[in-house]
Amino acid sequence: MTPTILVVEDEPAIQELVVINLKHAGFLVVRAGSAEEAESAIRAALPDLVVLDWMLPGQSGVTLAKKIRADERTRELPIIMLTARVHEEDKVQGLEAGADDYVTKPFSPKELVARVRAVLRRRAPHLAGEAVEIGSLALNPATHRVLASGQPIELGPTEFRLLFFFMTHAERVYTRAQLLDEVWGDHVFIEERTVDVHIRRLRAALESSGNHERVETVRGTGYRFRGA
Repeated sequence: MTPTILVVEDEPAIQELVVINLKHAGFLVVRAGSAEEAESAIRAALPDLVVLDWMLPGQSGVTLAKKIRADERTRELPIIMLTARVHEEDKVQGLEAGADDYVTKPFSPKELVARVRAVLRRRAPHLAGEAVEIGSLALNPATHRVLASGQPIELGPTEFRLLFFFMTHAERVYTRAQLLDEVWGDHVFIEERTVDVHIRRLRAALESSGNHERVETVRGTGYRFRGA
């Protein structure tokens, strides 16, 4: 899955610089010039990370960050604060408002992209685009290949995304609703039981290698991927 980054910046030149470099790095980008535009974009579709300018017309970036952290739907949304404020107390205020990282202007576009990737690795490893291995199972999102003991496993696109999410979040229990949000996206409206159909398909594809047993049903809750 290609991560979507929401860039909230009111200065056109800086916004364009950030957007061009993020697109060049392979991200999908949504723009907003104010906190109000950003809130509208987030309501329409939840991004995977927000690059948020501190000083915005009207509502500040710090206020928006606090709103994001206070809302159950968005509280886990990674935020990188972008600002000209360089004093330690400003950085502390930004981090306490809920920012995961803090980049000061002027900034290196390469450094910003590296920080975006680092925050995604930490907060949403399934979006960082790095290969992952558990036992005999190896998945490479760049080549879209899954191997079990070196032998290829054929998966449909949804089963591939589902397995990638499970492998990067092993041992955690997820409800069907959470899996829909994480794998399909929170702006997609489909029946929760659709998850069960794709779980069955994933287990069937993994059965020949014995890895189907890693996909565990947690009665009354949802599903867990066994990592050990």
